[in-house]
Amino acid sequence: MDSAAVACFEANRDRLASLAYRLLGSAADAEDTVQDAFLRWEGAHRDSVEVPEAWLTKVVTHLALDRLRSARARRERAAGDWLPEPLWDGDPMLGPDETAEQRDSVSLAVLLLMERLTPVERGVYVLREAFSHSHAEIAAILDISESASQQHAHRARRRISAGRKAREVDRAAARRVVEAFVEAASSGRTERLVRLLTHDVTVVSDGAGGSGGVRRHEGAERVASVLRAGFRPTDAKRRLVGGSPSIHSGVVNGSPAMVIALGDRIVGVLVLGVREDRIAELVGTASADRLGRFTEAWLREDHGDPLVAAW
Repeated sequence: MDSAAVACFEANRDRLASLAYRLLGSAADAEDTVQDAFLRWEGAHRDSVEVPEAWLTKVVTHLALDRLRSARARRERAAGDWLPEPLWDGDPMLGPDETAEQRDSVSLAVLLLMERLTPVERGVYVLREAFSHSHAEIAAILDISESASQQHAHRARRRISAGRKAREVDRAAARRVVEAFVEAASSGRTERLVRLLTHDVTVVSDGAGGSGGVRRHEGAERVASVLRAGFRPTDAKRRLVGGSPSIHSGVVNGSPAMVIALGDRIVGVLVLGVREDRIAELVGTASADRLGRFTEAWLREDHGDPLVAAW
């Protein structure tokens, strides 16, 4: 492949990776999808490609949707063992992020809600909300009619966007939210924690390193009880993670997050979705398979002083 063709692809790589990540919820799968697209680009009759960006967008979208439809993905998602992969603030896969809709489309809460959509609905939603494609463009990308694109978009928005109000969160604001949460969860007083939660709050986590499958709890009282138990330090928990970890705050997928670190290893991330100044959803990840890229980004940046130096 000539250098111009390689340069053309590389100029689109970040955009294609962020598209694939939104469709798949996995950075590792997104990277594999983009690499597969590169191989398609390498073997394509590029002289006949009028608009490379559009061609590459269509290829990546179809490759990602094919992954969603694969037997392995269907089994994993149907069994309830799937969670999206969290990404540290500033990861290029989180872009574009100029609008509230674009930022919200990459939140862990929305990535989980997109599991309710069919692959085509998911494709239409991402292309429309995150990348601002017209329905005519989406129709060409997905090989559907414009009216079908409009219908899929309407159904997807109804299932995902109702009542959601995305807002920008900087690290200072995230630290205030996480600090209040950690203090309440560590206080031993259930009522103090309940006051921080919406009545319909949900918590979803992959358990201790993902070994126990995905766990779900709902309701302020139940979630507060689960969180209190989880925050209670014990020798058994320290043995499980290999020591006494530190607790930090940060921004993950556009939301405040508690990050648990042991030296240069991230052992857990708890993302806090905020609605009307209360925590409405929590997504916890402890699986090393889902934290590799996050850890690399964490180690490259200054993440400030810990909220708790040794838990």
